[in-house]
Amino acid sequence: MVSAKMDSMLNFGTPSMPPLPEALVVSLSASGVGLLKRERTRVQLVQAAIRVFIARGYGGATMQEVGAAAGVTTGTVYNHFKTKEEIARGVALLLGETLCQRISDSQQGITDGAQRMAIGIQRYIWLAEESPPWALLMLEVAAAAPELVLQIAEYARADMRMGVKQKTFRIPNEWAAMDVVNGSVTQAIRSVVMGLAPPNHGRDVAACVLRALGMPFEDAQKTAYLPLPPFPAEMGAPPARAKALPVPKRRASKV
Repeated sequence: MVSAKMDSMLNFGTPSMPPLPEALVVSLSASGVGLLKRERTRVQLVQAAIRVFIARGYGGATMQEVGAAAGVTTGTVYNHFKTKEEIARGVALLLGETLCQRISDSQQGITDGAQRMAIGIQRYIWLAEESPPWALLMLEVAAAAPELVLQIAEYARADMRMGVKQKTFRIPNEWAAMDVVNGSVTQAIRSVVMGLAPPNHGRDVAACVLRALGMPFEDAQKTAYLPLPPFPAEMGAPPARAKALPVPKRRASKV
């Protein structure tokens, strides 16, 4: 469950939450065509909750407002979610699945497991840079929602297995390697949210993780600093541009 302290933590002292990144908005607003009626209503409620959180903040949002935003009665909201914390859990699950799918879409045609791993790591840290409260919401919910962790981990595990098969990664076992990946990304997100992260933190964390998975320093650094592929354009949204950053040179040691 989302703890009571979330009211102040998620809003960072403001009466609202920032809009989500444009690259995710269209997918998060998908109509749910093809779903059964109950599933479709649940998705609509989660989408409405996102709008209410943006307008009122997590602390200021109420079940009644979520129902009004979705065009349903408060009773309908309670038929799907017993508490506001359960709604936050639904929001985090939808946000996590959407981000994973958008990252996967951006990786189309990329067959190098290490590069795919670096992209995934950097995109999660990117969410923290773009919308800190939303990234924090995902972290807080993930601490009490194993399904969110498993949902996200499947994408990273597939990339890791690809890297092992390509002999780029050398790991003792998958569980240990996944703990390294998950722990590093989680702490990196918290560092960004707290304002403690230096420039290029996402790329440098990705390089460290690639090193931990067995890549040589130069290869890991080069891979982590490849241009991020843009999110593919969606109907109603402009494409995000890829951004290339230079690989920082290692300083020569003085003799």
